[in-house]
Amino acid sequence: MQQSSDATDRMRASARAIFDAAVARAHPAGCLPPHLPPAPEAGRLILLAAGKAAGSMTALAEAHYLDSGFPPERLLGHAVARHGYEARTRHIPMVAAGHPVPDQGSIDSATRALELASAATAEDLVLVLLSGGGSANWVAPAGALTLAEKQAVNKALLRSGAPIGEMNIVRKRLSRIKGGRLALAAAPARLLTLAISDVPGDEPTAIASGPTVADPTTIDQARAIVARYGLALPAAAEALLADAASETPRPGHDAFARTEFRIIARPADSIAAAHAAAVALGYEVHDLGPDLEGEAREVAARHAELALSLRRQGRRAAILSGGELTVTLRGTGRGGPNQEYALALAIALGSEPGIVALSGDTDGTDGGGGEATDPAGAIIDATTLARAAGLGLFPAECLADNDSTGFFEPLGDLLRTGPTLTNVNDCRVILIEP
Repeated sequence: MQQSSDATDRMRASARAIFDAAVARAHPAGCLPPHLPPAPEAGRLILLAAGKAAGSMTALAEAHYLDSGFPPERLLGHAVARHGYEARTRHIPMVAAGHPVPDQGSIDSATRALELASAATAEDLVLVLLSGGGSANWVAPAGALTLAEKQAVNKALLRSGAPIGEMNIVRKRLSRIKGGRLALAAAPARLLTLAISDVPGDEPTAIASGPTVADPTTIDQARAIVARYGLALPAAAEALLADAASETPRPGHDAFARTEFRIIARPADSIAAAHAAAVALGYEVHDLGPDLEGEAREVAARHAELALSLRRQGRRAAILSGGELTVTLRGTGRGGPNQEYALALAIALGSEPGIVALSGDTDGTDGGGGEATDPAGAIIDATTLARAAGLGLFPAECLADNDSTGFFEPLGDLLRTGPTLTNVNDCRVILIEP
């Protein structure tokens, strides 16, 4: 028997509420203030911020110090976020740069960050506020690599289907700021990094490509990744990967003697908040963890099997998962991992009643053209395929063409949150009711 529209609407609203709880848990307003360090007694406070949460983190941090009486002439810095993710700041300059493909703003911001860090003295405190997206927002091409060539490398990595961790291993060897090199510039100043994690496992070296931490990966790994995915790189990039001098600073390097790295929000925190919200709504929670990886359509197929099994058992359940899925581009359509997951899930569920699912990126953007108006993901229910058929949409064809946006946009089922000013990876919610 088909589920009533009122019940479906209620479930859709519940899925959105669970997702919103996950996002709220990671917002800097709640997680940053307790970690802000005392201001330096004699030196300057140099605040450097990059990533999708850089605007909100910078505004909170500068207000904390200025409102406590710290002299503004001793507070300096620079903040950069993805276009549309800026925040109004009182003192620290705030600019925008490209993401996921860097632009001139990325070059200028990395140059300014390196300049400020290099000018730091032993009496200064360099406070680095990092979040997902920082890797594209801080770009300082090494060697003879140009911005256009760095953009081409990023596009090739994004199209390859490589996990973000592997992408960053390659990026670090092509940069003057990534892979611990910002810490090299800041020494001998004391350096504290406060980071919002957007990577599975919360590995510090992977968050924004680890500009302030020692790098345990190797140039040989970077070469192997390029070979594994058959990446065609510009000659300048190939030259850097062939040069042992492109190796990043290793653990134990003197530059890290006065550095500290602290994660203040992580995907697990947000999935825990989603878990609590689902329990409060009366659902039996099946928590698959915060660190799922894999091809979006393949993960969707596995999740559909679990959802159908719970449905057959008559359970009122919520399946929750985080992590960052990937899409290997085979077509020419528009979309991102969350939308592709939702489309593949809808196909696999086959209009089964009593199931609603939402998949979204907690930063508010999933794929798209790099605009603040890009969708965060998509939501599906038992009517999705029937409504699509009524509009002449063919889900299997859209999936084959990686055109999940083209599928969900006419249905009005894109998840649009706008910039959330944080980023702790994806949050997927599947609700099942008898």
